[in-house]
Amino acid sequence: MGETRLPRHMFLWSMAIIYMFAFASLYVQIPGLYGNEGVLPVRLVEPRVDGSRPVLEQIHAHPSLLWLGPRLGLDLDAQQAMELLCLAGALLALGAALLEPLRDSLVFFCLWALYLSLCQVGQDFLRFQWDSLLLEAGFLTVLVAPLNLLRWRSAFRQHDAVTFWLVRWLLFRLTFGSGVAKLASHCPSWWGLTAVNHMFEAQGIPLPWSWFIQQLPDWYLKLGTVGLLVTEIAVPPLYFAPIRSLRLAAFYIQVCVWLHQQLLNMTFTQQQFGNWLKLVTGPTIWVGVLSLTWEVVAAIINLPNWSVGVTIGLVVSTVYKILSDWSWCCPRPQVPYSSMEQVYSSKILPEVRQAYSLVERYRLVSAYSLDSRMTGVDGRSEVVLEGSMDKNTWTEIEFMYKPGNVGMAPPVVAPHQPRLDWQMSQAAQGLAEQSPWFTSLVHCLLQGNKDVVRLIQTDSAQYPFSQAPPVYLRASLYKYWFTQTAQDGSGPKEWWRRGYSEEFYPAVQLGGLTLEGMLSQHGLKEKFPIQPSPDSPLAQALRQVRDHVQTLPGHLVLWSLLATVATIWLLKTLLSGVLGGRKAKPTPAEPKAKKAKDQPAAKNASASSLKAERENSEESRRDADKSPKKRK
Repeated sequence: MGETRLPRHMFLWSMAIIYMFAFASLYVQIPGLYGNEGVLPVRLVEPRVDGSRPVLEQIHAHPSLLWLGPRLGLDLDAQQAMELLCLAGALLALGAALLEPLRDSLVFFCLWALYLSLCQVGQDFLRFQWDSLLLEAGFLTVLVAPLNLLRWRSAFRQHDAVTFWLVRWLLFRLTFGSGVAKLASHCPSWWGLTAVNHMFEAQGIPLPWSWFIQQLPDWYLKLGTVGLLVTEIAVPPLYFAPIRSLRLAAFYIQVCVWLHQQLLNMTFTQQQFGNWLKLVTGPTIWVGVLSLTWEVVAAIINLPNWSVGVTIGLVVSTVYKILSDWSWCCPRPQVPYSSMEQVYSSKILPEVRQAYSLVERYRLVSAYSLDSRMTGVDGRSEVVLEGSMDKNTWTEIEFMYKPGNVGMAPPVVAPHQPRLDWQMSQAAQGLAEQSPWFTSLVHCLLQGNKDVVRLIQTDSAQYPFSQAPPVYLRASLYKYWFTQTAQDGSGPKEWWRRGYSEEFYPAVQLGGLTLEGMLSQHGLKEKFPIQPSPDSPLAQALRQVRDHVQTLPGHLVLWSLLATVATIWLLKTLLSGVLGGRKAKPTPAEPKAKKAKDQPAAKNASASSLKAERENSEESRRDADKSPKKRK
């Protein structure tokens, strides 16, 4: 129990920080993404209130808190309701990050419920793997965190062993599943050990140091590919080792991997390695399941009453996901990694499927296959938007974060997550018809929607159509590559080089047949008139907060939040040191050796004083006997 106390504290604090950034990052993007005139207005998909149905039944059918607003008497529109949920989540997470008593199971349940409510209506922009991971890890945090707020005490309560083992199990599924997916996809980049050569160039939003990593020698990048596969496939089983030193070794190996140069010369074929992988992964999976089951049985008597059913259901749903995602490890034809074929799903026990269906809508368990297939091998695909007033002269529209201008250095945006820029990079991997939201984006830009424009550029001087919206818009597909190091060793003058690939979206205009047809095809035509924004005190307060935030880029808002947290932590540390120094401290005990030496002296001094007093009293008595009165 004792060895997991510090990891639990670190896990809870980290989850509070992650929640804070997630809510704050989404908040700054709500008007452009989900506003009444945004790319995907939430008012068109928000759950409708049905007064004839019980509350619990509606929550189970559509787990979102947005539709509870009217029941609670909140006079807010759909956009303001989302903003309220984001602000509440960010403030609650901030409190949990700064105050240990707030890292409570009840607080983390509220954070999980708030984020789940947003994901239920988030559509394409809230369906990334990290959103699913945050929901799953967030629910595990509810089980791991102490339940102290309802007990009216702040002492950290030790938990049973099984809850934190669920966290280890999630980490295992995330890393091991991603590694297996890379090889199961038969991607030539992973099998040829060249994936890292393209990874930093093809990542969603490259970072400034991505360019420098790309300049490293090929043998070093191949070594990095091997190290990545080793850390994702060979190391995760050590999470379940019965020896603590092995578990610590797994952690340190994940952080830093060194592999002998001779491993680069291994020449396994895909079939040979696939047979070996099937031989190893099957026992590994079941060893993990048995290890987790043992922990459940060993600790079941210590489980809190409120978490028994939830924990067992979560374990069952996890096993179902394992069976569906890793069925390729069994001796049967290979199936897609992230989904389960109907013929194999039918062989799973109906009770297991039923248990999983009960928690599926809450996104408690998800499949992860990070970078299973390496994109951008032949160049990074990017969509470039262009606007025109006369259909003759076209001007590019630069985004704040995604690659566009070849002379612009990749920005540092973390911990902010610009979802439109990320989706633009994802849309470049397919056709425009596969991204219906892109038609809505074009429509909003042609209308000159300021909230959507702020997603692209918060500085109006950087947006070429800030004075008047473009009359025509089109999109082209380009291939981007990092430039090479200059011969004199100087920094890059241009970070990218690019070449035209093909047309991505035809030139359209407002009211044109092409645009109107695409809006109708994707169900984006306006069906409900926009209602006036409420004018309640809460709505006015939300508008005032929005007015202070909307002029700043998203990454600056989150950096300011990060600086605030760091400053508060620093002040707490300094004040605790100052106040601790001012407290009245007891006189320090003297050294034992000194005490031992001083004690005999003190005894001798007291004995001498008593002897002197006796001598004085005797002399006084003699004097009294010699006095004349006494003789008479």
